[in-house]
Amino acid sequence: MAIYSEFANLYDSSMDNIPYDRWTERICELMQGKVSEGDLVCELGCGTGELTLRLAKKGYDMIGIDLSDDMLNVARDKMYESFQLDIDDPETFSNPPILFLEQDMREFELYGTVRAIISVCDSLNYLSDVQELTKVFRLVNNYLDKDGVFIFDVKTEHFYKNTCGNQTRMVESEDGTLIWENTYDEEDKVNYYNLTMFHKEYDGRYRKSTEEHVQKVFAREEIVNALKDAGMNLCYIFNGYSSQEAGEQSVDRLVFVATEGFQEGKLY
Repeated sequence: MAIYSEFANLYDSSMDNIPYDRWTERICELMQGKVSEGDLVCELGCGTGELTLRLAKKGYDMIGIDLSDDMLNVARDKMYESFQLDIDDPETFSNPPILFLEQDMREFELYGTVRAIISVCDSLNYLSDVQELTKVFRLVNNYLDKDGVFIFDVKTEHFYKNTCGNQTRMVESEDGTLIWENTYDEEDKVNYYNLTMFHKEYDGRYRKSTEEHVQKVFAREEIVNALKDAGMNLCYIFNGYSSQEAGEQSVDRLVFVATEGFQEGKLY
């Protein structure tokens, strides 16, 4: 079974700890001076569209890309509700306020360039190795406007090893119950999420399903080198969605800001 299929309807309730509003404001700050209202912005790994919708409300012309059609269906439903659209209106169907595309970020295609590309909530940790990471970065560089901006985050080894660790978490909501088991393989730098879900059906009964998610730890140096190999210029690395530039201290999430086109000597 593909990941984020059965999980799609329980995803938002399990991520209610994510401060999407604060992340949105910080991303807008980082885009300031390079991206204006009405500019095209693409989100890779947009999931259920929480950030995509918020940025669209800020006036950006949004494209959301995700591998999971189930997650995109949730995002589209939110879009119709958020913008108070008639789902049966042919004009809305042919010209939606947000363009959601079912694509693999390792092979994504756009109709032209965009002013900014973002990827949040550790979507890039789902890539299996540095070669895949570099491939995505090359595509990003290809589809960015000249001096366009690329903003993305990754979870760190500190998160998987210490914050998350080999723990079990349970989340209950009106849609069902999720049991989330974490196992970190320190040798291979890979974290395994084993999800057991109990979906509440219309008749009150519960249906069980399972998924396994695998995320890879990328060292900071690997990411920096992958950006350089992709022809991009790294501007900043922050401690999460704060204004504090990353030092040597352990943090759960790093946020990178890069621009199109590598310039020798300008790498962070």
